[in-house]
Amino acid sequence: MTNNRNDNVNTRNLVVDILLAVTRDGEFSHIAIRDVLDKYRYLPKQDRAFITRLSQGTLERMIELDAIINQFSKTKVKKMKPVIAAILRSGVYQLKYMDSVPDSAACNEAVKLTVKRGFSGLKGFVNGVMRNIARNLDQIKLPDADKEPEKYLSVRYSVPEWIVARFIRQYGKEACEKSLEAFLQPHPTSVQVDTDRISMEEITASLQAQGITVTQNPEIKRALFLSGYEALDEIEEFENGLLYVQDTASMLAVEMAAPKPGDTVIDVCAAPGGKSVYAARMIGETGHVESRDLTEYKVAMIEDNIERCQLSNMTAKVWDATEFDASAEEKADVVIADLPCSGLGVIGTKTDIKYNASEEKIQELAALQQEILQVVCRYVKPDGTLLYSTCTMTKEENEENVHKFLETHTEFELEQMRQCFPYEGCDGFFMAKMHRK
Repeated sequence: MTNNRNDNVNTRNLVVDILLAVTRDGEFSHIAIRDVLDKYRYLPKQDRAFITRLSQGTLERMIELDAIINQFSKTKVKKMKPVIAAILRSGVYQLKYMDSVPDSAACNEAVKLTVKRGFSGLKGFVNGVMRNIARNLDQIKLPDADKEPEKYLSVRYSVPEWIVARFIRQYGKEACEKSLEAFLQPHPTSVQVDTDRISMEEITASLQAQGITVTQNPEIKRALFLSGYEALDEIEEFENGLLYVQDTASMLAVEMAAPKPGDTVIDVCAAPGGKSVYAARMIGETGHVESRDLTEYKVAMIEDNIERCQLSNMTAKVWDATEFDASAEEKADVVIADLPCSGLGVIGTKTDIKYNASEEKIQELAALQQEILQVVCRYVKPDGTLLYSTCTMTKEENEENVHKFLETHTEFELEQMRQCFPYEGCDGFFMAKMHRK
């Protein structure tokens, strides 16, 4: 599992590079992993899968791994050199979570890496810690669940304690634990299907013929769950826009907004454009979706998706949602405001969020959301709909923001509101439908 091309590529060493890029240099994990896999494209499939699994798993379980290392090491992880911390974290992940790796291999490779990285003097230390953990894996103590429930859940599910405390305070202990557990479950890819161009039966048969596992989404008629494929961009139906990756909750939000054939829809923070694409397919050729975002880069992503999905009733535009656009005043039957948020509902697919979020950022984002809502509500026609949504689980950004908005905008009334939780088979996601009287 370790070498290729003259034995000069050590996969575990590449994983240490990825871990350092994320934990020391502040790189996003998906970018760090992608950069390494792009550079070593020639590696065999199982080596690439090993690199992905070990780096993602180590980052996902890092709080638990640190707690384990700290039980068996006199030097705590915080005091270690970043390289040694990365070697030990990835080593302990292999011991605890990768049955395919013998304990002896995990220990020996950690020692070899320590030497390879120029820390020969610490090879005895690394060897001692790794072998001690390997011998005592079933003796590891978690914090006491009754005496320190927040600390226990934090270590068990590798989520910072302040987020655990927040979830318990706002949603109760049961919803908190079920959500944390769901974040760690592997989930299939959720896709919407362009049923105007292909039937659900045809696309299911075609995907299954390619060896892909396909199941119908029970909540949404035109959506499927896929698993067991190598890369999305190697699936022809994805490349030609018959499939679009989108979480169930995101599709449910558009369905809550219920755009009708012929409607004008403005999506104000749209990139990469999933909700716009879904709305465009609901409103037909007589309607129009204008999909906006802040930068040329984001709008280029939307335009790529318009082209790939072959949508003639959707256009993209660079626009700052905090700036009022007089040309759009009272022009939209539906305004979709899926606004920048803390993202605590998508920790399961975006591990970095749990390490980078903070209470300050939550408050800043809630204020930004309020500022944008004050502007974009003016684009809704009388008798039109304002859909507000986020992919987070904080009351400040969700229910409280809706109530604050309605207090100052009596021309709107709340029709529906829903907080989705990760254990419901979708992202943690909030949606509220408001009607302009």
